[in-house]
Amino acid sequence: MAADAIVLGAGIIGVSTALQLARRGKSVVLIDRKEPGLETSYGNAGLIQREGVVPYGFPQQFGTILRYALNNRIDAHFHWKAIPSVSSFLARYWWHSNLSRHQLIARAYAPLIEHSVSTHNELIEAAGAQDLIAKQGWTEVFRTRVKHDGEIAEASRLRREYGVEFSELSAADIAAKEPNLSGDFVGGLHWQDPWSVRDPLALTRAYVKLFESLGGRVLKGDAKSLSQTKTGWRMVAGDGIVEAKDVVVALGPWSDTVTKPLGYHFLVGVKRGYHMHYAPKGNAKLNGWTMDAERGYFLAPMNQGIRLTTGAEFARRDAPKTPVQLARAEAVARETFPLGERLDKEPWMGARPCTPDMMPVIGKAPRHEGLWFAFGHAHHGLTLGPVTGQVIAEAITGEKTLIDISAYRPERFRA
Repeated sequence: MAADAIVLGAGIIGVSTALQLARRGKSVVLIDRKEPGLETSYGNAGLIQREGVVPYGFPQQFGTILRYALNNRIDAHFHWKAIPSVSSFLARYWWHSNLSRHQLIARAYAPLIEHSVSTHNELIEAAGAQDLIAKQGWTEVFRTRVKHDGEIAEASRLRREYGVEFSELSAADIAAKEPNLSGDFVGGLHWQDPWSVRDPLALTRAYVKLFESLGGRVLKGDAKSLSQTKTGWRMVAGDGIVEAKDVVVALGPWSDTVTKPLGYHFLVGVKRGYHMHYAPKGNAKLNGWTMDAERGYFLAPMNQGIRLTTGAEFARRDAPKTPVQLARAEAVARETFPLGERLDKEPWMGARPCTPDMMPVIGKAPRHEGLWFAFGHAHHGLTLGPVTGQVIAEAITGEKTLIDISAYRPERFRA
């Protein structure tokens, strides 16, 4: 089978990239080892985070780091055995999270975030997936005045510098907004610009259906079979061989299965995360996407039930599940909201691909013609799928890109 482009990875980044190429008249084959949307793109809080212009940094205060070292939190957990193998990543992650460097990174990162809702909206309308979207923002609730005041001050800065909108909530406002939520909340913050997704897997598959309607093909295959030819790239997929001039690597935390054999050594860490769906007790209802800011867990009213998500687990990518954060979060969440029985047979786990400078790798490979990279989106894969797909598609087709993507170039890693 001959095509203009192969896209490796059928998560939200790869699906969006394949779709954006197909919308530009390219013949595209989307290849993954699994069905689309079943890896990292499946298990998230379902947010298109227009407010997320500042990527999650590594704590800088020594006291905070010591508290994390106790390894008993919901928002972060680590495997002691994994520390030696991830120490280089963590050291660089900490270095880039210095206040001045972090602020520079945020300015470079913001243009991607600024187009997150608009590029999703274009695909949502084309795919007829409006029923999967809630345009009500999301809420953080605070248990202490110190946390409340600090987050309100930061939100005010983001509004001044990046134009994101929010409203401050009193304890009474929270009670009115979420009458089934209980806790000693002193106040909250409602982010107004983000959209929420009621079923991230269904949204990914709606995009796949649109892609196929444009002539795109979806095949199963092993990315390790990729090889370069005189005219482009080829790999084994489906029942045969697929050849194309261009190939996009959008394999998330598994991108190294292609990049390393080709001589690229990106310093990419993995933040694993867990979720579980619950039925509400009785007539209890969660009206909106809500984060218990100090405890570090998220409650989201999904089509499958109320989804409880955890923070980050630092571990080897393929290590067995250790859902201790989920158990911790569930115990606290049950005191906050009347959760009923678990609806999943076991906790879901996914792996987020993270670069130490907190920005994705987007652009052309420096040493191979027709090879493109689109991975490393950390916590914002769902948020940045369509805009990443658009700028990669524009670069491949020779168009002017929606934004300047030089800050995300692969060459920033000395490989």
